[in-house]
Amino acid sequence: MVHNGIEYGDMQLIAEAYDVLKSVGKLSNEELKDVFTEWNKGELLSFLVEITADIFGIKDDKGEGHLVDKVLDKTGMKGTGKWTVQQAADLSIAAPTIAASLDSRFLSGLKEERVIAAKVFNAGGVEDSLSNQVVDKKKLIDDVRQALYASKICSYAQGMNLIRAKSEEKGWDLKLGELARIWKGGCIIRAIFLDRIKKAYDRDANLANLLIDPEFSKEMIERQSAWRRVVCLAVSSGISTPGMSSSLAYFDSYRRDRLPANLVQAQRDYFGAHTYERVDIPGSYHTEWFKLAKHSKI
Repeated sequence: MVHNGIEYGDMQLIAEAYDVLKSVGKLSNEELKDVFTEWNKGELLSFLVEITADIFGIKDDKGEGHLVDKVLDKTGMKGTGKWTVQQAADLSIAAPTIAASLDSRFLSGLKEERVIAAKVFNAGGVEDSLSNQVVDKKKLIDDVRQALYASKICSYAQGMNLIRAKSEEKGWDLKLGELARIWKGGCIIRAIFLDRIKKAYDRDANLANLLIDPEFSKEMIERQSAWRRVVCLAVSSGISTPGMSSSLAYFDSYRRDRLPANLVQAQRDYFGAHTYERVDIPGSYHTEWFKLAKHSKI
């Protein structure tokens, strides 16, 4: 099941890479085929990248142009992605990349509504307000490659953490490195990348998160600038990249030693007396926020 959730994330991230390259970079299908073929020779070598390159090269046998452009932009699903996200929620495991891929499939299913919305907002000048970006095509291709790889690390990190949590709950004692080895042997997400994951867990079987593995953390640091450029470019161009964006948010949240969750917890204590902990004194505390706020206004 989690394998399929990771598969959802992989496919969504690849689709977003395609969208940015095609919509912003204006790459043709022939160019896209060449790009994905080249990517499949390096760190992104995988079954999904390989078949993506193949898809861009198929001509439409019932009309002009390429078949991929005639495929309805409405993605089906069997339910495994939903089950993965539900399990993640039940176990309090953050899986934003996988969840974003599921939401994207839901939104793709609203084809009729999206057609109407496009007319409404285009008539209102939304398209006109999104300036055509002038980009260095070669630079964009390399940036997108790096963004795709970094996002992929986040997606797999989420999936592996979910498997570990379920294993601990059930007492299965699953070996995450061994799972990566098995997946590489033959499945939809088989990829050279899985060798790296196996080595990470071989180095540390209790690794809290793939992001902090020495090799993966170094790669995240090296790729974060390109990753941010791609997400910013997509936002300024009106191109949705929920998978890459949520992966970046996951990375940025995980790497910070202090988040704004202190304010959320203060709000919870204010309206619901849910209490809070302090950073300087042990224990559980409750404050009469309303009374103090009212008194300060007198």
